[in-house]
Amino acid sequence: MTATDAKKWFRVHRRATDPRLRLVCFPHAGGTAQLFHGWPALLPADIEVLAVRYPGRQDRLAEPCIEDMATLADTIEDALRPWLDRPLALFGHSMGACVAYEVARRLEARGIVPDHLLVSAHEAPRWAERVALHDADDDTLITHVRHLGDLHSEAYDIPELRDLLLPALRSDYRLIEGYHPPNPAPVKAPITAYVGQDDPSCALEGVLAWSGLAAPGSFELCPFPGDHFYLVDREAEVVTDVAARLARAGGAGQA
Repeated sequence: MTATDAKKWFRVHRRATDPRLRLVCFPHAGGTAQLFHGWPALLPADIEVLAVRYPGRQDRLAEPCIEDMATLADTIEDALRPWLDRPLALFGHSMGACVAYEVARRLEARGIVPDHLLVSAHEAPRWAERVALHDADDDTLITHVRHLGDLHSEAYDIPELRDLLLPALRSDYRLIEGYHPPNPAPVKAPITAYVGQDDPSCALEGVLAWSGLAAPGSFELCPFPGDHFYLVDREAEVVTDVAARLARAGGAGQA
């Protein structure tokens, strides 16, 4: 992958010329890097934010979506190579939690251990219920998304926006609903699992199952009031907690 190709995968927010750490943020199904646009101002200036830009939306609208987890994780891990000169931490929300986990696995296979893996609003791999919403009609899919929480769902009421948004949403659901690793491997990075206390998509037992993928003593659960999109209403509190955890990160670096 060329440097130009790699850059299109991330929206980079830099407040320091020599960052201590890079936080890579992975959006949810149908989501965009815009979810994290407020984070850089709330984090210490020595943390650089790379918000992942999935294809098939916004300024990558003309590019085909990726509907296979292995392909997506491989591609993002490859795109990260120009940014591996600083320690990394990974934060993934909903579908992004699983993408972040798979990218962490790939980085560790190359000898690079993220300082922290922060997973949000998703159960651990193998725990998610097997459903096929990606095959449902448009109204059923939209109803499901609205059931999770009201994050810009009014856009689906505008025909022009609905036609632009639905293909990426459906493709992302096809990806995450087809993701069923038979034997998820543990990672060396500490794991923190965030969850909205009223999130209808996450059973607490499934969220706690992330502990089985962390080294002994390196897992924490962090619940917040709210639904699937708790991190929007509680953004300042969530980012403050993330910053505190990254301040304690030890710079694991090489495996």
